[in-house]
Amino acid sequence: MQRLASSRRLLQAAFAPARAQSSLSAAAAAAAVPAPENGFAAAPKMPPFDYTPPPYDGPRAEEIFRKRNEFLSPSLFHFYDRPLNIVDGKMQYLFDEDGRRYLDAFGGIATVCCGHCHPDVVDAIVDQAKRIQHSTVLYLNHAIADFAEALASKMPGDLKVVFFTNSGTEANELALMIARLYTGCHDIISLRNGYHGNAAGTMGATAQCNWKFNTGVHHAVNPDPYRGAFGSDGEKYARDVQEIIDFGTTGRVGGFISEAIQGVGGIVELAPGYLPAAYNMVRKAGGLCIADEVQAGVARTGSHFWGFESHGVIPDIVTMAKGIGNGIPIGAVVTTPEIAQVLTRRSYFNTFGGNPVSTAGGHAVLKVLEKEKLQENAFVVGSYLKEQLNKLKEKHEIIGDVRGKGFLLGVELVTDREKKTPAKAEIAHAMNHMKDMGVLVGKGGFYGNVFRVTPPLCFTKEDSDFFIDVMDIALSKL
Repeated sequence: MQRLASSRRLLQAAFAPARAQSSLSAAAAAAAVPAPENGFAAAPKMPPFDYTPPPYDGPRAEEIFRKRNEFLSPSLFHFYDRPLNIVDGKMQYLFDEDGRRYLDAFGGIATVCCGHCHPDVVDAIVDQAKRIQHSTVLYLNHAIADFAEALASKMPGDLKVVFFTNSGTEANELALMIARLYTGCHDIISLRNGYHGNAAGTMGATAQCNWKFNTGVHHAVNPDPYRGAFGSDGEKYARDVQEIIDFGTTGRVGGFISEAIQGVGGIVELAPGYLPAAYNMVRKAGGLCIADEVQAGVARTGSHFWGFESHGVIPDIVTMAKGIGNGIPIGAVVTTPEIAQVLTRRSYFNTFGGNPVSTAGGHAVLKVLEKEKLQENAFVVGSYLKEQLNKLKEKHEIIGDVRGKGFLLGVELVTDREKKTPAKAEIAHAMNHMKDMGVLVGKGGFYGNVFRVTPPLCFTKEDSDFFIDVMDIALSKL
């Protein structure tokens, strides 16, 4: 009863302004709002796009929100004062229940890389689903083998053995287990402010209290060029890794895990020189180096296919998810033949890892990335977008930092540039303003004050200009 009462209060608060219209039919409600292209007050003109979604006659946002609060986990949260009911998507655009079009600058949390409902990926999924949706890896199926071969071709060095999972969390759990089994050592080093997933082991490796549940992993000082003590001097930050090895372990470690650019942590780039130094220290202590590429990988940074490549290192294990499926639930761990052998001692098995529908879709994603030169687009357009964001920084004192690469960009808002005071309330207001003008963007960082700009890799220069105009207006309203 208490939960139902709480659900009703949430419902009333979120949808109070819309109650007068809630009794309208879906068709009447759609007719009561302006046409999609003119549905946003005082908004810059959105780039033209040749797609009209089919009419939506399903449940309205208020009804969905009521069910969500009654039947889904209370831990779920949503963006915006009035949560959006997104019912359609095409490439870099999303559409709500009234047919309004939004520019998607979040990409489903850095997940949609080719674009929403890309026809090549959809066709691959549908064709495979018509033949067989699931069999298990106990039988042979070419979809899993073909995708594994294609992923291996994208990896440097001897990284060519692939283990498929269902998510980035599972991939990182498996990577940590492999490192511990291979080295015979339990100690893992990760970075403060890093995020690696929502299961027991990965929560231990995660170093933000917002997402943490248990302990047992050593957390090194974060090589954060903006907020860190040593600025952009990566080697000075890396000394903490050696001190952890010397004073917090037996002198040997199982592994070291890090993102090349911290996603949930607020698109934090690691200081130059840090990873080579840290990898060297960890390997001298007998550990394996794990690159978490769940957000930075799969062409998103533009300059390289994998984020770690820009640091001049080759990991022992690479984990990935999100972008490799363009929204399909799939993850993977890639390692060397020698290291992979350790799982024959424990007979690792995953019922859905390597599902033929997921791997067929993932293989199609890689083909689209190549065919449409989306990595090049992420570099060219992403660099242009970052330049424009830096110009906004010159105009708006509230922007403390602009960072990231390609289409993995962060804009940190602060109320005081010298003190770097997080602008937590202000970013929420700005996001609501931007949504009202037709732009959806993410937020993150430990203080929740960083715009996460991670659009599909098909984002255009025109989209970037529209995004900048909308952000400019939103920040001007604060």
